[in-house]
Amino acid sequence: MNRLTLSIGGLFLLVIATNLPDWLAEEDIIPQTETETAWQPNYQASEMLSTLFDKGGRLSHQVFASKMEHFEMLGFTLFKQPQYTIFVESQASPWQVSAKDGTLYEDNRIQLENSVEIRNQDEQGFASTIRTDFIEINLIDKTMESDQPVQIFGQHYVINSNGLKANLSTQQYELLDHVQTIYQPRP
Repeated sequence: MNRLTLSIGGLFLLVIATNLPDWLAEEDIIPQTETETAWQPNYQASEMLSTLFDKGGRLSHQVFASKMEHFEMLGFTLFKQPQYTIFVESQASPWQVSAKDGTLYEDNRIQLENSVEIRNQDEQGFASTIRTDFIEINLIDKTMESDQPVQIFGQHYVINSNGLKANLSTQQYELLDHVQTIYQPRP
């Protein structure tokens, strides 16, 4: 063997000797970033029922959902098929709200989407049912708002509007873009 072959062989063994520990070492586990952790729910529930009371101990609202996921780092809770019952102090009968999807934020604001239906359990109220595909409800001051097409059903009428602001406590409604009202009195 000549020197060139020995030099190349020695260099090859040196490269193998220096890199062998790295090749044989196990791969380090890469920790998840905060962003990845934030998108994992802190807890989940199925067939969840929760009852909330105000500071005075009066029933404020109840929520039922087929599935719930809470994301603490992101500050919201996701619901599948939520059904809310909202109690208003000035009224004996509550409001029942249902939708396919809902998001509850830390500031007690809930956004409901897809087949939203709000039912007034008080038969003497101005509106008996409100339907839309999106509505945001403030659970503290009992107000709701939508910028989507809305249908309001009363005892003898149907109101169609593109958007709505409403106060459940006072039962005051503001139509943002009134489209049509159909009135059908009954004898």
